[in-house]
Amino acid sequence: MVERGRELHMPVKNILVIDDSPTERYVLSEILTKGGYQVSVAESGEKGLEKAKTDLPDLILMDIVMPGLNGYQATRTLSRDEMTRNIPIIVCTSKNQRTDRIWGLRQGAQDFISKPVNGKELLAKIAAL
Repeated sequence: MVERGRELHMPVKNILVIDDSPTERYVLSEILTKGGYQVSVAESGEKGLEKAKTDLPDLILMDIVMPGLNGYQATRTLSRDEMTRNIPIIVCTSKNQRTDRIWGLRQGAQDFISKPVNGKELLAKIAAL
């Protein structure tokens, strides 16, 4: 076990990818699977919230620009929910302005990575959690 924040957590094994783009879900799943992780996916913020509560993944990769519930809203909801607030979230988005990064972290994300995703950088960020 490793200490993350105040809670004790097992190392990351199961990752939930929340992204409305089938291509991005596929690319991220490939990177993560090859990195030795088990991956589940959700194609919307709403479905991501449901899956996060039922699966309780070790980590969530969150897109920002999605129809309906966007990634900022989903991140805020997950980080404030008693059941999911200890699941780390990495924002994974094409929105790469400094203000986007700051806003994502303020909503409860632990880290931020810009698309197109560099596989080595993503795996390094996950290993650093």
